[in-house]
Amino acid sequence: MESTGMDTAPAQGAPCAPGFRAAPAVTAVAVAGADAPDLVTVPARQGLEAVDIIRRAADRDGGVGPVLHDGSGDTLGFLVPPGTADGWDLPGSACTQTNGRGMRFGDLPPAARDGGWLLPPDPAGGVTDPAVLRAALGEAARLIEAADSCS
Repeated sequence: MESTGMDTAPAQGAPCAPGFRAAPAVTAVAVAGADAPDLVTVPARQGLEAVDIIRRAADRDGGVGPVLHDGSGDTLGFLVPPGTADGWDLPGSACTQTNGRGMRFGDLPPAARDGGWLLPPDPAGGVTDPAVLRAALGEAARLIEAADSCS
């Protein structure tokens, strides 16, 4: 299976690709303390596959929450519920407690624009369910391994 690359997020004000929603116009809100989501980081190729897997199963398992990408295109970060980092042990990924450090939804400061939202936060939506993310990352790893062995 071929990776879709990091150019799937539209530029600000540009129309969205099919299946992606535009970034909502929200006021920047700082998230702090116990309510701050944790962040699961994974290699970009595996993360993009996982986004597709979760989106296809959204009716059954719930949707994918906000997803960040870094400026270099090497990693994706999934926002997950607070406390997920305490028990996260999936090889090839990392989960960190953010405690709200620098976490702002809405307008990004200039220094944060090198990375950005692949899937922006939705004021009505939540974060990605860790069990759903774990299953999707496992399936993505198997798909990538199968595709790479055919080359």
